[in-house]
Amino acid sequence: MSKDTTKRALHRLKIIQGQLSGLEKRIADDVYCMDILTQSRAIQKSLASLDALIVSRHLETHISEKMTSGDDKQTKEALKELAQIYEFNSKG
Repeated sequence: MSKDTTKRALHRLKIIQGQLSGLEKRIADDVYCMDILTQSRAIQKSLASLDALIVSRHLETHISEKMTSGDDKQTKEALKELAQIYEFNSKG
């Protein structure tokens, strides 16, 4: 990853860690369930944002390199790998 992408990913992880701590506290304090659901949804959005950042970087580097190499087999394999990751995550 580029330094900027790494910095952004690490920042996003710090945000997620804070959100998880907040969720843990809400659950431990047995707060109103809507507050817990709201916090949980915020974490999901943050994870999706992190995913998008990582996938974007992956597309820029790994798959782009495969496509410019002219090797269609490698390109197809790289795209298949990416699709499998997302299929696994959506079933998750």
